[in-house]
Amino acid sequence: MKPRLLLWHWGRRGAGPQMLIALARALAPHAEVAISVSAQSALIEPTRALGLPLDAVPTYRSAPGFAAGLARVPALRPRLVRQAQAHRADAVISVMTHLWTPLVAPALPAAGIPFIPIIHDARPHPGDPAAFWGWRMRRELLAARLAVTLSAAVERVVNEIVPALPTMRMPLAAHLDLPPPRTGPRREGPLRLLMFGRMRAYKGLDLLRDAFAMLPAGFTLRVVGDGPIDTLAPGLAALPGVTIERRWVEEAEIPALIAEADALVMPYREASQSGVIPIAQALGVPVVATPAGGLAEQVAHGVDGLLASDISAPALAAAIAMLAQPGCLELLAKGARIRGAAMADWSDQAETLLRAIGLS
Repeated sequence: MKPRLLLWHWGRRGAGPQMLIALARALAPHAEVAISVSAQSALIEPTRALGLPLDAVPTYRSAPGFAAGLARVPALRPRLVRQAQAHRADAVISVMTHLWTPLVAPALPAAGIPFIPIIHDARPHPGDPAAFWGWRMRRELLAARLAVTLSAAVERVVNEIVPALPTMRMPLAAHLDLPPPRTGPRREGPLRLLMFGRMRAYKGLDLLRDAFAMLPAGFTLRVVGDGPIDTLAPGLAALPGVTIERRWVEEAEIPALIAEADALVMPYREASQSGVIPIAQALGVPVVATPAGGLAEQVAHGVDGLLASDISAPALAAAIAMLAQPGCLELLAKGARIRGAAMADWSDQAETLLRAIGLS
């Protein structure tokens, strides 16, 4: 008999809704899967198109909506429990935490239903909103039967917060539908570097600015994202070869954006892990990263990408400069394609998850 699982995520946009879809697809051949999703999810229609039992829960679209929606939380706790009971769920898996997750999750073990959260970040990133973070994380973990982490860096923190809680690691795969990886010779001209996403201080945009200024001729840098780019890295836009695009990058645009680059650069000062790295690998694009947190676990230096020797501008510049060595970029692109083949398929993740929770 197939195990019965309820996948739960009430976030509206970003990696959470995409990961919910990817994991549901991978689990469906092995388990009876139901879904609890935000009715305001940007991917509500693709989620419905999976054809799985689904409850679309009203959440919110804005900060005022969040405040008003809190009044609904007491009714949402029994609603999630009833769905899990009606599905006869062996476990409820939280695909990614949501602001309401710690308010609702304790109702599951109270009803005798195992709760298993996938923990992306056990601590807030520097500069990110951190109100009640410690209380929220501890409450979520104390309700859990098992915690799934996506890197050893996060697993260590979870073990510090609740030492008695069993944990397991599930490497993060690519959460987007992707075209085949790029093959063949690269386009002639300078080596094209890309950094994109939400720009925050911990992502080291100033390190990238200083590193790029140290590089020899033959590189360009494209920075695409929302956030205070000029405040985080004054003078970056004035450097020759640098293009700045200040805007939010929609999920649908990410594959083409990465595929246009010769290498993705991640100059982070701190990281749990990155959902962008497996996407780049699946597209055959090498990653150059600092050895921050879980990034060092996701990039095999000299095989599918390059790791700086430390978190500094000179070390990052030295790593980027290696791309210009004869044959280096081609070798790394091949390695990225090989590793990316597994990163584009969630089957291993689904089987690992089922084994860990004793349902395989």
